[in-house]
Amino acid sequence: MVLLLVELLYPPYSSYPGSPSIASDFIIFSLHLAGASSILSSINFIVTVFFLPLFQVFFLFFQYPLFIIAQLVVSFLLVISLPVLAAAITMLLFDRNFSTFFFKNQLGGDVLLYQHLF
Repeated sequence: MVLLLVELLYPPYSSYPGSPSIASDFIIFSLHLAGASSILSSINFIVTVFFLPLFQVFFLFFQYPLFIIAQLVVSFLLVISLPVLAAAITMLLFDRNFSTFFFKNQLGGDVLLYQHLF
């Protein structure tokens, strides 16, 4: 018989009775790293696009190709949205390891807060 363990990040199932292993903590840590790298690369792209016309004499912002403008919009959206997602998984990590009650209904938390943050 094979025992299959599935790690979930949904708050009622991600607490220690539902998910006692350390795998959920590693998933949260990897999501933090992926979010931080996405935020930093988006900031790098935004700074590059806005400072590139300063070093060339006959190049204006409106001469960029549409692809670069689309990537700039995506970078702005990532910078705006990813800190909220990072806050949600940080709160989930605190619920798991530091006995906070952000997402536990029995202790005054709100499970729907996790869904609203995502």
